[in-house]
Amino acid sequence: MAMNNHSNSTFSVIGSDVTIKGDISASADLHVDGTIEGDIACSSLVQGESSKISGSIEAETARLSGSVEGSINARELVILKTARIDGDVHYDALTIEQGAQVEGRFANRKPKQAQNQAKAPAGDAAGKDGTNPDGSEPKLSLAG
Repeated sequence: MAMNNHSNSTFSVIGSDVTIKGDISASADLHVDGTIEGDIACSSLVQGESSKISGSIEAETARLSGSVEGSINARELVILKTARIDGDVHYDALTIEQGAQVEGRFANRKPKQAQNQAKAPAGDAAGKDGTNPDGSEPKLSLAG
């Protein structure tokens, strides 16, 4: 299904003076500078330094620099040095800037290494403990 770039070029901003209590679902990109008490589901999320999110985050891409209390599930995740995260993190690609604080477990959603191995089982490639099938830890990059 082809998408028209003109109709999908919008984004929504939640300003620093705004507090929302409830879940947010957005088909557009979302920029949050305010406080959210609820779950967020969107295509792309950018979180400002002063922002506080209490709830889970589900996004294709997320760039976090504020406070998050809840689980994060993103295909491409960037955690900046000002970020303070308390919750489990599930990702395909991960970048963490030096100085970021995360209290929780990291788990790669679909390790690329397992997809290239002929011996990998057809089901869930990641072990229950978040390790790759060969016992190695999921790879992540640290930005400094």
